[in-house]
Amino acid sequence: MNTFASGQSKAALQDIEARAYAKATWRLLPFLFLCYVAAYLDRVNVGFAKLQMLNDLQFSETVYGLGAGIFFIGYFFFEVPSNILMHRVGARRWIARIMLTWAVISAAALLVKTPMQFYIVRFLLGVAEAGFFPGIVLYLTYWFPAARRGRMNALFMIGIPIAGVVGGPLSGWILAAFTSASGWAGWQWLFLIEAVPSFVLGVITLFYLPNNIRAAKWLSDDEKAVLEQNIAQDNVGKGHASIGSVFTNGRVWHMAIIYFCCMMGLYGISFYLPTLIKASGVKDALNVGLLTAIPYACAVVSMLSVARSADRSGERRWHFALASLASGIGLYFSTVFGANVPLAMIALSVGAAGMLATMPVFWTWPSAILAGGSAAAAIGMINSIGNLAGFVSPSIIGWLKDVTHSTNAGMYFVSGAMVLGALLAFLLPKKLVND
Repeated sequence: MNTFASGQSKAALQDIEARAYAKATWRLLPFLFLCYVAAYLDRVNVGFAKLQMLNDLQFSETVYGLGAGIFFIGYFFFEVPSNILMHRVGARRWIARIMLTWAVISAAALLVKTPMQFYIVRFLLGVAEAGFFPGIVLYLTYWFPAARRGRMNALFMIGIPIAGVVGGPLSGWILAAFTSASGWAGWQWLFLIEAVPSFVLGVITLFYLPNNIRAAKWLSDDEKAVLEQNIAQDNVGKGHASIGSVFTNGRVWHMAIIYFCCMMGLYGISFYLPTLIKASGVKDALNVGLLTAIPYACAVVSMLSVARSADRSGERRWHFALASLASGIGLYFSTVFGANVPLAMIALSVGAAGMLATMPVFWTWPSAILAGGSAAAAIGMINSIGNLAGFVSPSIIGWLKDVTHSTNAGMYFVSGAMVLGALLAFLLPKKLVND
């Protein structure tokens, strides 16, 4: 151990370490979780707006699918530069900048009148939000070593299902309660009201979020030293390759393809869950919103349980693969039982729980092979390529629905992608992905 450790007993060091991680967890994770809830709500609330917006503006399913997905084209081009800039200028200012700009653009969606305006707003929203998710994934590597990272990722990433649990009923209520209020449609109020939390949290970020361990005023010098030492030890043996070389790294590309498969499932669920529930026979917007909370509530449990099990056992490939396979099976049967509300909800719950359980496990992998600026580039690259599925998935489902008058073919495609992701996980070296 270093000079700091030499004057400390093992028991004293363990006590300092436990206290430091408790402080870091409680200071950072609840706030980052709230930010992600707000981010994800602004990203996918277009799925609820669709229930009124398409009829009001005379948009086709193809227009909606393209508009929902074009977000990820802007996201793709700006995500890696955003992550590299965050690593250089600091998380506090950069995360605040991301949140404030996406809040303003998300609210601006209420002004949309034409398909082109819809595409432009969605594209700019992707540009504004680029870097938030991979930036936080990178930020957590500054604080927590690999053995703790799965659980920390899960505590952050449950923002996705919680956004569904909270956002579904909230969005359904806004659509039902604010229709024609002050001359605006319910979907316009939806975009405005749900942008407010992101703006408020963005302002708070400027004052609340420390850039790194050394900048945390709420840690003692001993606590900072032990956390920094653990991160230094965790990075021993990891690559510090040039940023450019990341783009030719075969393992990084392999992970990006796996993540693309997972994101096909996530955005198939995120953008079409209200539509699938409505197609099963539920017509009232508020009831649709309430029912969307069920699959996401199941996903909260699965994310925390799978991440905890993977961290404790050190085994990650089987945890990831079984969760991805379960998602594919659930999404397949959601179409088979599409006309039966209880069975469709069970299948959708399995699909959502399996898909979302893959995420905290997956994001322990990139930081297992790279560190520093190269890790920032790799995480940004994997997330940007994976999130292109956010363009592909709704575009394919929307187009197939216009052609076949059903979402079944599109959901079969998404189900197959989840199964493929499970299979590809086993081509990664065991020593690389398991502790």
